[in-house]
Amino acid sequence: MIALVDYGAGNLTSVRKALTAIGAHTWTPSVAGELGRAHGIIVPGVGHFDTTQALCDEWRAAIKATVDDGIPLLGICVGLQWLFEGSEEAADAKGFGLFKGKCFNLARPGPRSQAPSPLKVPHVGWNSLVINRPSRLMAGVSHGSQVYFTHSYAAPVVADTAAVCEYGVDFSAAVERDNVSAVQFHPEKSGDVGLHVLSNWVSSIDSSLSRRSSRNAGGA
Repeated sequence: MIALVDYGAGNLTSVRKALTAIGAHTWTPSVAGELGRAHGIIVPGVGHFDTTQALCDEWRAAIKATVDDGIPLLGICVGLQWLFEGSEEAADAKGFGLFKGKCFNLARPGPRSQAPSPLKVPHVGWNSLVINRPSRLMAGVSHGSQVYFTHSYAAPVVADTAAVCEYGVDFSAAVERDNVSAVQFHPEKSGDVGLHVLSNWVSSIDSSLSRRSSRNAGGA
C-alpha cells in the first residue's frame, strides 16, 4: 500500500488516478503514525514551498524512520524541492535535507547572476529530459523524452541527479539515491513516459519488500 502524504498542497486526485491506472493501491494517512504500515510513500505538491512547513516534526520523523527502514520514498514537483535543504521561495521553510543544495528561482538561474531570465516563468508545459546517469527510476526512459512541468523554482544539478532538464539553465528533473527518488515534472500528467516512471518506482517497492522479507527471515 502506498501512502500519499496530504499536507494541503498536493494534487492527490491526479496522482492517485495515475497510480490506479498502473495497478497500484494508495491511501492518504490522516496522522504521521500511520506511515509505519506503508510499503511506499509519495510526497506530491504544487504551489509555494512555504506549504511544506505543514510537514511538521512529527511527519518528518515518521518519514525519516520509514526511509531508514528501506521504504521507497518519491517526491513530485514541490515534493522534490522539499527533499533538498530549502528554497529561495521561502527562506524560513526548512527542507528535509536528503539532497544537498537549495532550490532557486528560474528567473534568476545563477546564484551570482543579476540578469533576469529571458524565458517566461513559471515554466509550464512539455520539455525534454537528458538522462544523466543510470537509475532505477528513469530506466527505459530515452534521451529527449517529453514530460510536463509547471514550476518557478528548481533544484540544482547534484551528484544524485538522474535526469536533467534545461530551461534557461540546467536543473534536476529527477534525483535518486538508494530508496529516495523524486521528479520535478508531473508524471501523472506526462502520458506514457510518466506512467513508465511511476511503474519503475512501484517496482522498487516490490524489491524493497523482498529485501525486507529476506532480512526478517534471516533474523528468525
